[in-house]
Amino acid sequence: MSILAECPLCHRKQTTRNKLCVCGADLDKLKDSKKVRYWINYRLPNGKQKREAVSGEDVDPYSIEDARDMQSKRRVEKRERKIFDVKKDAEMTFRELSDWYLDIEEIKGKASYRQMKYRIKLLNEEIGNKIVSNIIPIDLQNHREKRRKKGVALATIDDEVNQAKMIINKAFENRMISGDTLQSFKAVKNLLKKNANARDEIFSREQFDSLFNHAPQYLKEIMATAFYTGMRKGEILNLTWDKIDLNKRRIRLKAIDTKTGEPRTCPICKELYEIFTEKAKKRDHIQEAGTDNHVFLYNGNPIKDDIKTAFKATCKSAKVPYGRKIKSGLTFHDLRHSFNTYMRKAGVDKEVIKAMTGHNTDSMFTRYNKIDRDDIDLAVDKFETFLNNGKQNVDHSVDQASSSKM
Repeated sequence: MSILAECPLCHRKQTTRNKLCVCGADLDKLKDSKKVRYWINYRLPNGKQKREAVSGEDVDPYSIEDARDMQSKRRVEKRERKIFDVKKDAEMTFRELSDWYLDIEEIKGKASYRQMKYRIKLLNEEIGNKIVSNIIPIDLQNHREKRRKKGVALATIDDEVNQAKMIINKAFENRMISGDTLQSFKAVKNLLKKNANARDEIFSREQFDSLFNHAPQYLKEIMATAFYTGMRKGEILNLTWDKIDLNKRRIRLKAIDTKTGEPRTCPICKELYEIFTEKAKKRDHIQEAGTDNHVFLYNGNPIKDDIKTAFKATCKSAKVPYGRKIKSGLTFHDLRHSFNTYMRKAGVDKEVIKAMTGHNTDSMFTRYNKIDRDDIDLAVDKFETFLNNGKQNVDHSVDQASSSKM
């Protein structure tokens, strides 16, 4: 294992002993002026050569001392076989693989990152110490059964198993596991059939207004954003001011901000525009250096904890039934259902609604778009109108036929 110096002129990687590069650059002088970048060069157990730029948090890529520290770290990792490039699914544990997954920059930037970590923690309690290639469907099924005996909702259990599949899929994409291992995880099917856990509840306008009036100010703003945009709770809590365009009345979410990994734009209606405008004024008035850029704050800090307790208390004060297990009970996520349903009732095209809410498939759109009694009554009215018009047309045709015979 060695340290290489990169010439800033020709970018040739070479031994640190060289005083001059073949291109004529004075490497000693360039090192003193912090212009030479360092690399670590080592051979993997499979014989493949690996070259890695000196980098990392609080690491100076132009410092020979930091390069030596990184070299020492890699020596230890190689000895303990913790360098993932040298490990195969027959050598690494699921815990090691999940640690790799959680350290991916794309994953760390996800709005659901904290939820992912919790699911993975639960998985590791069951299969964390197992070699990845040795994990078979029964291992995941055992985890599932233990969770079910604890009274955990089937949808939650499915989410946990699907999290394991996401880790395995990412590892397969990066050639870290074999196709056989991938198939073992794919063989475990969800407990719930598609849309079997779909809910029929949406907030009436009266219920939402009552909740809004009883909620603390910070929760009012969060609820209004959900009700008027259909955004998910995680997307709302992680929303920052740079994503809000008050001039064009748009919220622009990047791919990393959404559950589906696709960017989308949410319109800001009049009610929400007034809320955001007032918040922006207050923010400008009290803003100081270091003020957090999150839109929704509690005591000046981003809301990292779940708002479930506050929402439940607000439902109780507003006399709105709360909870999935309560008859006609509502949850925060039902605000998103309500947005889909009311947009459809307003006559907005289905594809437009799907674009605003981030639904990729018709089945998911259908799950969130609820048919209620008003829809059924309207359908009956249309049906009766059609029949009556049809009867009039038939009677008119009979009259014409009779006249022609006379």
